[in-house]
Amino acid sequence: MTRLRAHLDTLRERGGPQAGGAAMGLFLTAGFPSPGATLDVLRAADAGGADFLELGMPFSDPVAEGLPIQMASERALRQGATMAGTFETAAAFRAESDTPLVLMGYANPVLRYGAGDFCADAASSGVDGLILPDLPPEEAEELEEAAAQHSLSITHLIAPNTSDDRVRLVDARSTGFVYAVSVAGLTGSGLGDADATDAYLARARALVEQPLLVGFGISTPADAARLTRHTDGFIVGSALIRLVERLWDDPGLTDSERREQVETWARALKEGAPTPPRP
Repeated sequence: MTRLRAHLDTLRERGGPQAGGAAMGLFLTAGFPSPGATLDVLRAADAGGADFLELGMPFSDPVAEGLPIQMASERALRQGATMAGTFETAAAFRAESDTPLVLMGYANPVLRYGAGDFCADAASSGVDGLILPDLPPEEAEELEEAAAQHSLSITHLIAPNTSDDRVRLVDARSTGFVYAVSVAGLTGSGLGDADATDAYLARARALVEQPLLVGFGISTPADAARLTRHTDGFIVGSALIRLVERLWDDPGLTDSERREQVETWARALKEGAPTPPRP
């Protein structure tokens, strides 16, 4: 069992969201807002109570991402972000923290690297799992085998238009958690109709045995509270990207002030504060 799965299972055993145990995952693109600042943001998000962190692997064609994460990936690549640098950031974070760390990105760079070599280097850097939105479970056998050899979890995704049979397949093939995309759209696109989303998540909850987490479009404690009624936790990415961009592009702030604001924002999400700092 990976560090990620063990932590999610512990939260479920405490009673899940109804007992204040909703898991919070936060996403940040590696190399953003700059290669030297990524680790600072991870530290602040960790201090703010993240139950796990997703470190995005910069890629030129992030097909599941909306504009904020697209721009973060472009900015990181423009500043020289590499896969080696992503592993270095992961290793530096792992040297300081036991919080689970997952790499999220796209299949092309991983397959070019070589699934076995990639998983070996990810594991040696302290990474706990992988999420590749464009790699369907039917085509993931090579990566799943390599990940298992290096004790990495694999997380597959479902969406509102995913059939019951496919939800069961994703559940069976995932070893970290099942990622429920809240809308049939891109990251940062906002939440859809509340009743339809609730019905979809309730259906998924009835079918999924693994931990079930929801992401895409969540930016406030109210969003998180509503969407965790039927899930074990939530994931926020675009809202953090927007906040980090604003803070690190403000020359009037010190690095300490920037980290403090990220930590405060993350804690507000985690604790359900009614008025968090808005990105």
